[in-house]
Amino acid sequence: MHSIFRKLFLYLLFFVVSASAKADSLTAFTKANSRYKTAQPATASKAATGVTPCVATGLKCEHLVTPLGVDAAHPRLSWQLEDTRPGARQTAYQIRVSDDSLTLNTHPLWTSGKINRADILTTYSGKALDPFTRYYWSVEVWDKDGVKSIARRSWFETGMRQQNNWKGAWISDNDDVRLKPAANFRKVFTADNTIKSARAYIAVAGLYELYINGKKAGNHRLDPMYTRFDRRTLYVTYDVTSLMQSGKNAIGVMLGNGWYNHQSTAVWNFHEAPWRGRPAFCLDLRVTYTDGTVETISSGKDWKTALGPIVFNSIYTAEHYDARKEQPGWNTVNFDDSKWKDVIYRAAPSQNIVSQQLYPIENVEEIPAAGVTHPNDSTWIYDLGRNIAGVSKIRVSGAAGTVIKLKHGEQLDKKGFVDLSNIVVHYRPTDDTDPFQTDIFTLSGKGEETFMPHFNYKGFQYVEVTSSKPVQLNKESLTGYFMHSNVPPAGHVHGSDTMINKLFAATNNAYLSNLFGYPTDCPQREKNGWTGDAQIAIETGLYSYDGITIYEKWLADHRDEQQPNGVLPSIIPTGGWGYEWGNGPDWTSTIAIIPWNIYLFYGDATLLSASYDNMRRYVNRITEISPYGLTTWGLGDWVPVKSKSPVEFTSTAYYYADALILAKAAKLFGKTDDYTYYSALAEKIKTAFNAKYLNKETGIYGEGVQTEQSVALYWGLVPDSMKSKVAANLANRVAADNFHLDVGLLGTKSILNALSENGYADVAWKLAAQRTFPSWGWWIMNGATTLFENWDINASSDLSRNHIMFGEIGAWMYKGLAGIKPDENAPGFKNILLSPNFVEGLDHFEGSHDSPYGTVVSSWKRNGTAITYRVTVPANAGADIFFHISPTQKIYENDKPVTTQNTGKGLRYHVTAGTKEFQIR
Repeated sequence: MHSIFRKLFLYLLFFVVSASAKADSLTAFTKANSRYKTAQPATASKAATGVTPCVATGLKCEHLVTPLGVDAAHPRLSWQLEDTRPGARQTAYQIRVSDDSLTLNTHPLWTSGKINRADILTTYSGKALDPFTRYYWSVEVWDKDGVKSIARRSWFETGMRQQNNWKGAWISDNDDVRLKPAANFRKVFTADNTIKSARAYIAVAGLYELYINGKKAGNHRLDPMYTRFDRRTLYVTYDVTSLMQSGKNAIGVMLGNGWYNHQSTAVWNFHEAPWRGRPAFCLDLRVTYTDGTVETISSGKDWKTALGPIVFNSIYTAEHYDARKEQPGWNTVNFDDSKWKDVIYRAAPSQNIVSQQLYPIENVEEIPAAGVTHPNDSTWIYDLGRNIAGVSKIRVSGAAGTVIKLKHGEQLDKKGFVDLSNIVVHYRPTDDTDPFQTDIFTLSGKGEETFMPHFNYKGFQYVEVTSSKPVQLNKESLTGYFMHSNVPPAGHVHGSDTMINKLFAATNNAYLSNLFGYPTDCPQREKNGWTGDAQIAIETGLYSYDGITIYEKWLADHRDEQQPNGVLPSIIPTGGWGYEWGNGPDWTSTIAIIPWNIYLFYGDATLLSASYDNMRRYVNRITEISPYGLTTWGLGDWVPVKSKSPVEFTSTAYYYADALILAKAAKLFGKTDDYTYYSALAEKIKTAFNAKYLNKETGIYGEGVQTEQSVALYWGLVPDSMKSKVAANLANRVAADNFHLDVGLLGTKSILNALSENGYADVAWKLAAQRTFPSWGWWIMNGATTLFENWDINASSDLSRNHIMFGEIGAWMYKGLAGIKPDENAPGFKNILLSPNFVEGLDHFEGSHDSPYGTVVSSWKRNGTAITYRVTVPANAGADIFFHISPTQKIYENDKPVTTQNTGKGLRYHVTAGTKEFQIR
């Protein structure tokens, strides 16, 4: 009898524990939110511990919240510490992973064991993961007092894992690259059992939209992301459970050209790309039934295809849509496809089909028209009030066959019509059937109709709508959509100067307008992945947005494009253009600079490690053609105001930066011989550079112009004993230039930083806040809502109004005013370097950055002659504050003097996690 009661007791106990675990699991999963930096834990859970207010939060796998389709053999797992107590820190952690949420705590497939470290990033190190499997994982942390928290849970799902797990065939409608209409594909199948879950895995050469029973899967735009198609093809995973139904189901796929079948002709020759082909796809729809059985419905010869209403589509120019050719219900079960034709097999575009693991492109922001004019009976000019990248959507009624043209541009001509002259300069059309940035919509005549492009985006503020027949339009008839990779915001700055706040917004708008699965130069004229623009803007992007997934994808593109001898093209990806022009250390140093910055900002060396051999081949190539330490390979200080620095000067500075990064990476990875060799190489470059360009008597580099003085300082080429003299000469030069810029692309990266890092923050601020030509503020004063391509807004060339190449100003606001910087000795903001500059002309300034450890805040306010400085350091992190004050000022905390250490970088004071407020008077 005793045995019976004991078994009953154990059964009830197991039921209670299991139910509790399941409830905890569901709570954690419900809280997961992929849009934001962290997933917030429930307040009740925090209080319920009764042990410690410390808990793990913001759980991510591969830097994403609950991702699908993970193919990494050893997925990265990360979290933050939620603990608001002063000095909060993690002393240990433990990870558990299981394919069963109920046994995660008791019988995990893998556990890290208790690790006595403060790490918030680790990798799964258990047995090989199975494909198509949801894995649950938890993290427990021990706080500063050694007290263990409750476990926090999340999950991720694996994808194909290996190429041979694909069941579908690559199919298309034909192989004619000249055929303009887009093809639709469909298949009907029957789900005989009760559906538990369904996942769609789709790889595409080109672009696509996927439909299940007439409804679009997901909210992504322009999938998959652009790659070197013949070397790496991306597939996307969707949870389509909610779109499925018992019985018959229909799958629909619409294919677009994208960069795979480029039919527009421009100077970069993408229409001659070696991978070019008619779009094709491979799909597996994996259905799991409640009885545990699995059925996979795949692409194959049993699919049907027909041309659809998209009669032309170009990622570069526009989309043409004839609504008269619509076949309503084409992607639903009961559609009659008897007149559709059979598909054909196609070879896979590459043998390297991998999961797309990054924040997708979306219609992020809906922008109603700010105004509309109606200059004649057939024309309407819409103004969105700001410059964006994206598309417009029009709602209109009219007679069948009415042709609506929507011309998108950044400016108006003197008569008030859309003017494309500033962005059409590189287009080389062969006829007039593909007008630049002009969608063409032919009405069906069936009541109110709506059109928005499926496979295109543009850069624009204005839309000129013309109609071949009378229609009625009003202000509400057209809407804009700001499209970009939907990276979560990760930072913000705000100051007492209205213009600088507008400039910060314009910088971010330009950055996002040029983020489409890879960083571009502009969203209209080119859409190219210019390396120089991206290396300049990398910090601007990482301070304001969580962009690691985009850059990891783009550096894989670098590895695909690199020649065996180390050479990289100036635009990446490329169809072949850019290996002979525009590349060199000043541009293609992206191969070193971007992985290094990802390491600094995230404390994650994965990308740096993956790119190491490519960095080494690149540096070796420069060394091979420049054996004496100076190199002339490069493009130079692009679009300068007036003074042009020698290409050898700027390219050698980047050569030095690359060699130094390579040496640091070698040391990090324990490559002793490489560390010794590349450290010596960096020193050789520095010596040769200074021997040629530095006048040791005067402290002048070259001709002493802004770019020369600042580049030498910023990239660390100036001997320590000369820094103060060189910096003083730079400040004097800026003053002689009436506190206006005299730099090009490369100089904008260095000028403000070189000043603020060497005791001349007030001079940097005068440059940054300048409102007259030439300056960033001059653009703002002339109505800019994004950054421009040329300082002179009336120049004869280089006139894009949405470029990111001058975008370092955004990063400098975090660094030079708020003073927030990562520490390479404790990367990922484990230790934060805070060096605020209380510049004259600003009454207050605040910068915040959502680091891997949590939000860093650096804020100061002027009160007469006194300054209040407030700083927040997230849990598990610390900070070194470097105060820059006059000899007559003192630092107080709670009215008590603060004892600091005098360093060459300022008065140092170390703080631990928490919020501190200081008074300087």
